[in-house]
Amino acid sequence: MADYTLYYWPLPFRGAFIKSLLALADSSWDQPAPDEVKALMQDDPDSQPVPHMAPPVLVDHETDVALSQMPAILGYLARKHGLCPADPAQAALTDKLVADANDVLYEITLHNGAQMWTPEMWSNYRPRLARWMSIFEQIGQRHGLTPERGYLLGSDAPGLADVVVLNLWGVMTQKLLSLRPMLDETAPAIAGLADRMAERPEQAALLQKAQADHGDEWCGGQIEKSLRAAM
Repeated sequence: MADYTLYYWPLPFRGAFIKSLLALADSSWDQPAPDEVKALMQDDPDSQPVPHMAPPVLVDHETDVALSQMPAILGYLARKHGLCPADPAQAALTDKLVADANDVLYEITLHNGAQMWTPEMWSNYRPRLARWMSIFEQIGQRHGLTPERGYLLGSDAPGLADVVVLNLWGVMTQKLLSLRPMLDETAPAIAGLADRMAERPEQAALLQKAQADHGDEWCGGQIEKSLRAAM
């Protein structure tokens, strides 16, 4: 049996953060087919392993723990596998970065697809997206991060914060190539860190599989179509 089961749609997006952290922890996982994910999501809360509205859902077979919501899952895995700082302030800063990433995903999908992008809406949003990049850049710089070396919070090895950078800014600008110049200009240290993380063998294998399985698809559906048309 695999160490974990991850219920998520066959797309990069939020699920990629979790798989990336599992790979960094050298853990194994199964990912059920989309019809199983949908069936679990539509099941009665009293029958779900953790009552939830939508995936991702992670089941830890070692501890018999089930969690939903990307930030909760990432926090649990990082603490269990020693990929979160022991210092309480640094751990809280890591949680803040996960929450920031979740906010960016929520914004760039217009509240998980509640609306569709238009060129005017996207043009108005670009400065806010650049500000998000600057926020991550400033945090990295305060911890000694440069385009050539270092990790986001000044650690000696990558952890959850660096996985967040890879899967937020790295994967986003890999799938939406027109955003990469903005990242390079606004947050060069973040761009460099994302690239270095992507070169790690366990991360490179995940990225290559995602590309083979899904091509350039990122968040999927009509919201991605409207996003690409508006950019």
